[in-house]
Amino acid sequence: MPIVEPTRENIKKAAKLLKAGELIAFPTETVYGLGANVFNEKAVARIFELKKRPHFDPLIVHVADVSMAEEISHFDERARILASHFWPGPLTLVLPKKKAVPDIVTSGLPSVALRMPAHEVALALIKECGFPLAAPSANPFGQLSPTRAEHVLSYFGDELFILDGGECQVGLESTILDLTEKEPLLLRPGGVPVEALREVLGDIKIRKKASKPKAPGQLKSHYAPRTPLKIWRKCLKLEGKRVGFLAFTRAPEGKYEVVRVLSPSGDLREAAANLFKYLHELDKMGLDLILAEPVPEKGLGLAIMDRLRKAEAAFN
Repeated sequence: MPIVEPTRENIKKAAKLLKAGELIAFPTETVYGLGANVFNEKAVARIFELKKRPHFDPLIVHVADVSMAEEISHFDERARILASHFWPGPLTLVLPKKKAVPDIVTSGLPSVALRMPAHEVALALIKECGFPLAAPSANPFGQLSPTRAEHVLSYFGDELFILDGGECQVGLESTILDLTEKEPLLLRPGGVPVEALREVLGDIKIRKKASKPKAPGQLKSHYAPRTPLKIWRKCLKLEGKRVGFLAFTRAPEGKYEVVRVLSPSGDLREAAANLFKYLHELDKMGLDLILAEPVPEKGLGLAIMDRLRKAEAAFN
């Protein structure tokens, strides 16, 4: 199936495929998603199969509005406050689920992770379907997330119907906040900075380790290119290697095969939007190693460093 423009006709065609139990790829503001009808267990099982994703890793459910979210989860006052501030947007809420959500979506957990994407194509598609979409990132499990339709095509060929919504504006997966306990718990940093969440909710705890994932992106190794990646440290020995460098604000001293700069101005939003795009580019160059410069761990820098550490862990 081809990459297609998100015309009204093609959105209707995508919805028809989803209603028939097929999978399609669609854009969001974070990354491209691999979508299935959340209520169709066979279609959801196909997501795990196509991605080679372990069944213990739950999926995020995408909704078109709060009322759709309330049909599948028990929304509390905190969730409503957060939704009013950050939806549509890159914030996923983990809430107690309702019986309508199949266990395969939540990996058997009594909670469901859900969000309302801030992308007109994604919202139009969900509204056309009339049901929520279970939709992890449209890539093989553990590999770089796709921020362009071409990335999805490179992973799955013409196996999928792909709606092309252009380059993802945020470029990092959503922030995931667990609201199933008395105190809010940050499960994954992402497109909404934790500082912004604290302005609304007050204290938020940060989970350090997860014995069993309660939401995506909590495994130690994830988001990895095929090329080995290391976070830059002075002690690294690079002799005889073809090395690409992912810099934060400026090109480093030294001889590297290629350099990509995330944000010359030091804007962490720009850096986040460019992260996966540049990693995809470097990954195609036949390098022996990708070195990534650390960024300040504030705002979206926390999410960037989370992705880089998990990519590095894939090669340790």
